[in-house]
Amino acid sequence: QVQLVESGGGSVQAGGALILSCKASRSTDSMAWFRRAPGREREGVAHIDRDSSTTYADSVKGRFTISKDNAENTLYLQMNSLKLEDTGMYYCALDTSEFLRREFPKLVPARYNYWGRGTQVTVSS
Repeated sequence: QVQLVESGGGSVQAGGALILSCKASRSTDSMAWFRRAPGREREGVAHIDRDSSTTYADSVKGRFTISKDNAENTLYLQMNSLKLEDTGMYYCALDTSEFLRREFPKLVPARYNYWGRGTQVTVSS
C-alpha cells in the first residue's frame, strides 16, 4: 500500500511563504498538489511529471513552485507571495495508472489513485 505524508503547513501572513513536503513510500514519478478551501471543491494546484515537466493552475503561476527529490521520494511545493485565497487543506497525490493518465488531465483529481491526508495552510491578513 502506497503512503503519502504531507508536512509543512501552518499559519502565515499574506505575502509570506511556506514550503510543503510530501514523503512517499515509493517513487515520485507523476505527482501533484491539490487544495480544498472551506466550502469549495478540491482544485489542482500543480503537477510534476516523470520527466520533471510542470503544470500549474493559473491562480498560482509565478508564485508556487513544485519540485521533487527522486532519491528521497519526496515532493515539494514552495509557496511564495501567499494570498488569503490560498488558505485550505493541501493534499499531495500520486498517479500510477496509465489508464487514468490517458483519461484525465494533470490537475483533475480523478487522475490520481493515491492521496495523502493533507496539511492545513492558513493565510491571514
